[in-house]
Amino acid sequence: MAKKPAKKPVKKTASKPNKKAVKKVIKKPAPAPKKKEKPIEMALEGIIDTTVPKITPPAKTKGDPSAEAKLKALFDLQQIDSKIDKIRIVRGELPMEVSDLEDEIVGLETRIDNYSSEVKQLEEQISKKKQGIKDAKEASKKYETQQNKVKNNREYDSLTKEIEYQNLEMQLSDKRIKEFNAEIAAKNQIIEASKQTLSEKKKDLKVKKEELESIVAETEKEESYLTKHSKQAANIVDQRLFTAYKRIRENALNGLAVVMVQRDACGGCFNKIPPQRQIEIRQRKKIIVCEHCGRILVDGEIGKN
Repeated sequence: MAKKPAKKPVKKTASKPNKKAVKKVIKKPAPAPKKKEKPIEMALEGIIDTTVPKITPPAKTKGDPSAEAKLKALFDLQQIDSKIDKIRIVRGELPMEVSDLEDEIVGLETRIDNYSSEVKQLEEQISKKKQGIKDAKEASKKYETQQNKVKNNREYDSLTKEIEYQNLEMQLSDKRIKEFNAEIAAKNQIIEASKQTLSEKKKDLKVKKEELESIVAETEKEESYLTKHSKQAANIVDQRLFTAYKRIRENALNGLAVVMVQRDACGGCFNKIPPQRQIEIRQRKKIIVCEHCGRILVDGEIGKN
């Protein structure tokens, strides 16, 4: 048998990778399109978040809006007003300090004016007393001249008494002038001290006003933005309910008139709420207030709707 020719050994070469496959493996997933971030109003470089809840007016019906719509509007209104309160807290007591300084300055100016008016009156009294002394001297000289021409003792005694009276008037006027001068000196000291205090208070007022204006400039835009939305939310609530809301806010130390039920308790006074009451709150069929603090109660899910 003829021998079969030996097969040449086949060199094994690395298979070329499929370019398409490689590309498919290497290809990075396309980055998800960035969502356009809504502009968020921030106060004092991000200290205060002024984002507002989306305010949706209640559906138009023939009657009044439902209790749920009113509760949602009240809750939104409370959220906005609380953020406005935070902006005002950042200002601290500066507005009150400015107001107090302005009142003190007005008081000092009034005090200075009053004392200046009294000094003028005293100076007028001194002028009158000096004129009285001058008149008394002239009268005394006149009576002395008449004494030389008297014909009897009775006339002489009468003129002597008149001269003594005029001398007493001059002495009394001198005494009054000294008293008035002492009063003027004391009042002038008070005026000078008040003027110095007034100057210091005006300097303090200028500094406080600059600080306040700086803070107001940083928060004015945010406050006006929130105030606009506050009015929008207030328009949804009827006048009677809005009046009650404002009254509760004024009486509450933290400004909270609408609070959520948290851990079976009122979010304002933290008193326990009965289970049946909690069920009624979750149903949102009527406006329910806390029997302890009078705040309007809402369930925890209302802010998520």
